Amino acid sequence: MVRLDRFLPCTTMLDWLRLQERSTGTKEGCAEGDCGACAVVVARLRGGRLSYEPVNSCITLLGQIDGAELIAVEDLADDGVLHPVQAALADRHGSQCGFCTPGIVMSVFAHYHECNGFTDRQKINDVLAGNLCRCTGYRPIVEAAVEACSGVADDRFTRNAAERLQALRGLDDSADLLVGDTASFFAAPASEQSFARLYAQHPDATIVAGATDVGLWITKKLAAIEKIIHVGRVAELSSIEDSTDSYVLGATVSLARAAPVLGAIDPDVAEVLRRFGSMQVRASGTVGGNIANGSPIGDLAPMLIALGAIVELRRDEAIRQLPLENFFLDYGKQDRKPGEFVRRLLVPKLEPATHFRAYKITKRTDEDISAVLAAFWLKRDGGRIVDARIAFGGMAGIPKRAKAVEQNLIGLPLGDRSRWRAAADAVDRDFTPLTDVRASAAYRSRVAGNLVIKALAEMAGIKGDITRISDCRMVADAAE
Repeated sequence: MVRLDRFLPCTTMLDWLRLQERSTGTKEGCAEGDCGACAVVVARLRGGRLSYEPVNSCITLLGQIDGAELIAVEDLADDGVLHPVQAALADRHGSQCGFCTPGIVMSVFAHYHECNGFTDRQKINDVLAGNLCRCTGYRPIVEAAVEACSGVADDRFTRNAAERLQALRGLDDSADLLVGDTASFFAAPASEQSFARLYAQHPDATIVAGATDVGLWITKKLAAIEKIIHVGRVAELSSIEDSTDSYVLGATVSLARAAPVLGAIDPDVAEVLRRFGSMQVRASGTVGGNIANGSPIGDLAPMLIALGAIVELRRDEAIRQLPLENFFLDYGKQDRKPGEFVRRLLVPKLEPATHFRAYKITKRTDEDISAVLAAFWLKRDGGRIVDARIAFGGMAGIPKRAKAVEQNLIGLPLGDRSRWRAAADAVDRDFTPLTDVRASAAYRSRVAGNLVIKALAEMAGIKGDITRISDCRMVADAAE
């Protein structure tokens, strides 16, 4: 057990590991949570059991792991004997220069404990999407991971699980944590009431949930954040409720926990969330954080806007709700008063006769920022569209509805292909996109319009239309 009574609020887990603990097996690569060289595993109590979560230590703050168990690559070997994951990588020649190997080992180690012996190449590819290797090639790494994880976990961590569970329960004192003073502090309130009171007193403080965005302020912008309020210990904000017509997700629900819930609404939601960052990012990042930072390229907001989600906010004792689409006002600006925080998200399920589609357009498939994220919700009466909510990310300074496109679709017979192009061209009335390193303005406009056509083609179910790569593979398989 490690006890710390002082540290700078901005101290990252990686800096503490390497500079204080001198555990230098964990590496710094990109310092922005992309390459995975810094991956470690954090074990927490989740539903009465140990949950092993891979995280990027370069953008995780030291104070975030209060009450948890930190497992680094040096901790895996058992009395000089390599862990099964390490042994498999060595036997399969899954390492050359070795710089990325510790992070790869830790990502696979987390999967080793979470997959219950059921894995395959696709699952391993998802596990390793956030771990880059420039010299080995991924085939031996993937083969080693499949081999190591194709059986029930059996290591010293499983053998002493009961003892570790008891130790973690002993650390859960339900007490507010504050390191520092009123001018500079890292705080981790233990209840929503304490959090609301503290944030009302210090509205200039930075709220941190997973730090997947704030961590970059520290490592890339070199921001010296004096006041940090970490909300990871606020149990009231971590709940998931399933009602007849909607899901209610607390703001601190991680993207990993939210994925199967929101994915149950529609397979396209599940696919976008599968490609949302990496396993490490989804284990740390939260639904509330993704909404509260107001990023114009956040993948979650356009889908939730199209679904008609409601955001719930709290300021001290006052709670209010508003449509999520009204929360985003301008680039970097949301309808959130000083001292007010995102509390919950209310996400409607799909009603009968409604259809949903979502598409994430990126330069590469995995762990990439969207050039365009399009989400479509259409309601039909017979063959006619009677209502529409369409939202785009990456097309403006905020995630935003495409009102002109919607107006062109309402009343349209879904099978009338002659009128689809007019709806697609209406994108240019809704958005004036920018040009950046991910895409030009012309590309974004063309892609957004084509996605309107694609969504209509899929929802119309016109025989012969092939709109997905998976469809092309199925046709090719049938022809063989």
